Amino acid sequence: MVSGGAAGIGEAIVVRLVEEGARVAVADVDGERAQKLAERLAGDGGEVLADRVDVSVLSEVAGLVDRAAREFGRLDGIVNNAGVAVPGSAESISEADWDRVMSVNLKGVWAGMKYAIPHLRAAGGGSIVNMSSVQALVGFPGWAGYAATKGAILSLTQQAAVEYGPERIRVNCIAPGTIMTPMNQRIFETAPDADALIASWNSSHALHRFGESPEVAAATAFLLSDDASFVTGSCLRVDGGLTVLGPTGEAS
Repeated sequence: MVSGGAAGIGEAIVVRLVEEGARVAVADVDGERAQKLAERLAGDGGEVLADRVDVSVLSEVAGLVDRAAREFGRLDGIVNNAGVAVPGSAESISEADWDRVMSVNLKGVWAGMKYAIPHLRAAGGGSIVNMSSVQALVGFPGWAGYAATKGAILSLTQQAAVEYGPERIRVNCIAPGTIMTPMNQRIFETAPDADALIASWNSSHALHRFGESPEVAAATAFLLSDDASFVTGSCLRVDGGLTVLGPTGEAS
């Protein structure tokens, strides 16, 4: 199951997993878009089911997890990817915005884990991949709530890896750098100078470019696979060198 699977990074993950032969359940708050993706992939021979799911509502998460396990016969992995970008400093963010970003980004990850773990246990083990961010590792002004959720996801990932490792359930997270997604595109569309912002974000990566959703999908597929059988509790940075680039912002 992939939450937030109808667009951006989530859609790329779904496509990659189907290409590798997985049967995938797509959860997204945009149920119509999720269904269209499922139909498109089914036309190419993929086994995909989709449903409208608000990850902040536990019953909706539980419903699709249970449906996926029932229809596919088992659940081997889950990608907790759904998220929202809500700007604001610790001082300026409103209570409503704080609660929203916590409910989707953090509660949604917890909900996915809560309802997937019993199925993974029944399958004899499995893999959980949580979508964190480089904002869990370095500071970005103006994103207090978002950063707090992504840091908490990293900590929750480590805690769960320790707790469920003896049951052969691996738990890892990914920390993407700047990825060209619809969520980031909306940020550029509202920026006073989009070109300057894009140039600034490009230069903050050692590779001097944005990442693409399929690059994150490839890392996710690895962590879900048996190739990562001895990897748990890790945070895989897919960030184009953002977190290692020095303060000059220059890369040779």
